[in-house]
Amino acid sequence: MGNQIFCPVEPDNEAILDYAPGSAERASIEKRLDSMWSETPEIPCVVDGKEIFTGNIREQRCPHDHSRVLARWHGATPEVVKMAVDAANEAWIDWASATQQVRSAVMEKAAVLLSGPWRDELNASTMLGQSKTVIQAEIDAACELIDFFRFNNHFALGQIPQEQPLKNPPGTRNHIDYRPLEGFVYAVAPFNFTSIAANLCCAPVLMGNTAIWKPSKTSILSNWYAFRMLEEAGLPPGVINFVPGDPVEVTSAVLSSPSFAGLHYTGSTEVFRQLWKQIGDQIENYRSYPRIVGETGGKDFIFAHPNADVAALATAAVRGAFEYQGQKCSAASRMYIPESIWPQLKELLVEATRSLPMGDVRDFKNFVSAVIDESAYQRIQQAIDRSKEDPKCKIIVGGECDDSQGWYISPTVIECEDPRSYTMETELFGPVLSVFVYRDTAMDECLDLVDSTSPYALTGAVFCSDSDATDAISARLRYSAGNFYINDKPTGAVVAQQPFGGARASGTDDKAGSALNLMRWVAPRTVKENFSPATDHRYPHME
Repeated sequence: MGNQIFCPVEPDNEAILDYAPGSAERASIEKRLDSMWSETPEIPCVVDGKEIFTGNIREQRCPHDHSRVLARWHGATPEVVKMAVDAANEAWIDWASATQQVRSAVMEKAAVLLSGPWRDELNASTMLGQSKTVIQAEIDAACELIDFFRFNNHFALGQIPQEQPLKNPPGTRNHIDYRPLEGFVYAVAPFNFTSIAANLCCAPVLMGNTAIWKPSKTSILSNWYAFRMLEEAGLPPGVINFVPGDPVEVTSAVLSSPSFAGLHYTGSTEVFRQLWKQIGDQIENYRSYPRIVGETGGKDFIFAHPNADVAALATAAVRGAFEYQGQKCSAASRMYIPESIWPQLKELLVEATRSLPMGDVRDFKNFVSAVIDESAYQRIQQAIDRSKEDPKCKIIVGGECDDSQGWYISPTVIECEDPRSYTMETELFGPVLSVFVYRDTAMDECLDLVDSTSPYALTGAVFCSDSDATDAISARLRYSAGNFYINDKPTGAVVAQQPFGGARASGTDDKAGSALNLMRWVAPRTVKENFSPATDHRYPHME
């Protein structure tokens, strides 16, 4: 058994294209948006590389024009899920024993395809299906997913294999064999990030596992293109099985299998907790204790010190709260501002928020678009209406809702006298930013509020011009956020720069975009080789 390790060259983060007027990338994506708008693909389940049309047809509609059906998809039946489980188990035999170089080659090919001919496919489908602007789609569906492929390869081929026992006494050799889990991984994807949806499958698969991929019903189009890209990259049949369908039915069938070995999940905290309980209730039925990795909700904050740069603070608030309609688990949704700078900040914040263009993402001048579906629209609208009725809350900009063509909610800022008001405490997952103005002399008490108001601990930011004060605030809020930002918005984590994940009710903090996440998908085996085994059972003290 050799210890030779292949260390690939460290990759660079994929460059973000800017889609400026007259650029080649702009002309290309506009052409694909036009053609994709006229298409309505019929999306099957895919099990063991075979397309299955169940006849249980549902639709994905465009959020910013809900009269437009973008795709029709076939929901999996329990029988199809059982077939997917069997296919994953069968494919595991060869895939788990394949070399890391073979598995990584598929991901590298996918990165090459996505940086080239598939870039428009994933970007356009993400724009139309999830109502992302071109720059938000580019950052997500292209750049972040390329980074996942390439940096995960770097971790899998280089960093992880180098984690070996420190000592090899004379006459022995010690080695750690990073085996895949013994079974398949269930990947439950969210609607908001195409890159996350694909990585939920690909991270475990890279490490030798097989997967069952359940896409969100509101992002099936982009997930379908990502799956087809992986097939073109050489992914063997059965290694990932594409199984859209009713979440309860699919999950029940998946979790009933003794070979279920892991859950890779991004979504709501409530659902994640239900899944954890469901797994626990069946724990004696599984061959191994399943790995449970989840990134869930957030009620992310911005805290400002009295000496904060007000212009930078305003920009961070607008971008952090309203990019992609606030539908990021990292989006800024509560802000704590000292009264000494609030008048100046309020003016900038209202002016900037009011100026944000909103509409169809095919118009590249728009900054925001529609929220994902009717249920999201109704939930956010009800929260805004509740604030309108609360005498301690004042909407200082926004608050308009219009569902006549798309699920549009204008970017909204609410000034709250009560730091425990509904919108200060509750995750809304929409374009709503709540602000509490604190007395400059009560900063310590306000920091206590930041830490205790929400059960979540995903992202947070502090704006402060004094390094000593910044260090003190950072120490006080050490457990309030898994991704913490100083003088920057609390969104936009980049693979291999800011590994992403939070704790408390925000998840298991297993840091997507780092080796930490990949290590969750291996079952290490320690191997000791003895070149001079003992031939006498007696010890010296026995003489």
